[in-house]
Amino acid sequence: MSGTYEKNLADLGVTLPDAPTPAANYVPFVQVGNLVHVSGQLPAVEGGFITGKLGADLSTEEGANAARACAISLLAQVKKACGGELDRLKRVVKLVGFVNSTGDFVDQPKVINGASDFMVAAFGDAGRHARSAVSAASLPFGVAVEIEGIFEIE
Repeated sequence: MSGTYEKNLADLGVTLPDAPTPAANYVPFVQVGNLVHVSGQLPAVEGGFITGKLGADLSTEEGANAARACAISLLAQVKKACGGELDRLKRVVKLVGFVNSTGDFVDQPKVINGASDFMVAAFGDAGRHARSAVSAASLPFGVAVEIEGIFEIE
């Protein structure tokens, strides 16, 4: 079923993929009351993951594109949690972004803006959220970014 949010995503040139399956011993999301806690999502693109280290291999813009890819995977999980009806999403509550970066890289917030800006573009005020953006010495599979999120649904 395609609703308002799906149309917003289509207008942004995005079709949500199937929700990624976990790569280890965890579940992709847990619903507690009306909150959906989505496990960290990796920057999946056609052909694999966006890999590399910010401050060495990738520009801030490339990192922001990786964060946007993580946001798309987060929404795929939310859609699955909502039984396929993304319009049940009421609000993006919080994102926590991990940036694979060198010790002297300081633009983690600009990288995670790739996800934050995407959420606001897709959902307007319902996409505005609390957030953390932190550095990591390395991430699974050498990916550039990993983002987890909390979402309020109906």
